[in-house]
Amino acid sequence: MLLRTWMIIWKEFIQISRDPRLLAVVVVMPMLLLALFGFAINLDVRHVRLAVYDQDRSRQSRELIGAFSNSGYFDIVADIHNGHEVANMLDLGKAQLVLVLPPTMSKDLAAHRVVPLQILADGSDSTTASTAVGYAEDVVQQHSAQLTLLAMQRGGQAARGALKVVDHRVRYWYNPELKSTNFIVPGLIAVILMALSALLTSVTIVRERERGTIEPLIASPVKPVEVILGKLIPYAVIAMGDVILVVICGVLIFHVPLLGNPLLVLLTSGIFVLAALGIGLLLSTLAPNQQVATMAAVMGTQLPTVLLSGFIFPVNNMPPAIRALTNIIPATHFITILRAIFLKGSGFSLIWKPSLLLLIIGVTLAGISVARFRKRL
Repeated sequence: MLLRTWMIIWKEFIQISRDPRLLAVVVVMPMLLLALFGFAINLDVRHVRLAVYDQDRSRQSRELIGAFSNSGYFDIVADIHNGHEVANMLDLGKAQLVLVLPPTMSKDLAAHRVVPLQILADGSDSTTASTAVGYAEDVVQQHSAQLTLLAMQRGGQAARGALKVVDHRVRYWYNPELKSTNFIVPGLIAVILMALSALLTSVTIVRERERGTIEPLIASPVKPVEVILGKLIPYAVIAMGDVILVVICGVLIFHVPLLGNPLLVLLTSGIFVLAALGIGLLLSTLAPNQQVATMAAVMGTQLPTVLLSGFIFPVNNMPPAIRALTNIIPATHFITILRAIFLKGSGFSLIWKPSLLLLIIGVTLAGISVARFRKRL
C-alpha cells in the first residue's frame, strides 16, 4: 500500500512541476492575497473629518479643540460660525462629526459646573460613526480628567466637589491597541489556505478524466484510498509551505504578535488543510470538467470563508439559522483557533474543541471523496 501510494504522490508532484501556471498559483496567490487583504482591509478609523462650532471662543474651548486635533484620529475641516452651517456640513458630507461647544463653556468650568457638549455624527456609515463617536468621547473624558487634576492641584473645596464619584478605566486584553491588522491577518491564513487548497485539488480527478489518464489508474491495482491519499499529500505539503510563508510575513511585515506556540499553528493548520483539500477533492469527483470544478471551488469556499466564518463579520451577530450553518464551515473553527494562538497565546487545552470539530469535518470530507471515487470505478 505504501509503495502504491508513494507512486501516486510522485506522479502528482511530476504533474505539478510541469505546470508553470500551477506553480505561479502556489507561490504568487498567497502573497497577493496577503498583500490585498493585509493592506487594503483596515477596520481602524483614522482622519475623521471634524467640524467645530465653537460658540464660546475662549482659551478653554480652544484647548479642547486642540485635544481633538492632537489625538491623531480627527482632522479639523471647518470652523463653523453659525448654527445653519451645522446641518450643511453633515448633509453635504464635508464632515463626519460636528463638535458643538456652548457659549457658557468657560463660565461653567470656572464654576465647576458640567459643560453640556454636543457631538453630531453622520450615521449613514454606522460603523465609522459609532467608532468615531467612541474616539470623541474618549478625547472628552481624557480632557475632563486633566481639568479635574489641574483643579485639584490648585486646591479648594469646589474642586473637590467637582470630582467624579466613579472613575472607570477601560483596559483591552490581547489587542490593547485595537489594531485591526492583528484581527485580520490570523484569519487570512484560513482564507488563503482555503482558496489555495480547494482550488488546487478541485481539478485533480477531473483533470485525469479529461486527459484520458483515468482509465489506466482505474485498471491498476491501486485502491481508491491510495489514490485519494496520493492526490492529497502533495498539495498538503505545498499548503503547509504556504502556511509557513504567510505566518512569517504576518509577523515580520504586519508585526502581528505570535504569542502561542508556532508548532501548534502548524498542527492545527494541518488539520484545516485536510478539510480544505477534502472539499476540493470532493468537487473534483463531482464536476464534469475543470472549468466547472474551478468555479465551484471559488464560489463554494471563498464566499463562505470570507462572509460566514467570522473573518470580518461577527458570527454572533448573524441570525440563528446562519449561525448554525457556520458550524459546518471549516474556516469558522480554524479562525477561532488561530486568533486564540496568535493573540491570546492559548495552548491546546483551550482550543481542543474547535480542533476536534475541524478534524471531524476533514475526515468526513475525505471519506466522502473516497466513496465518490469508488463509485466512479
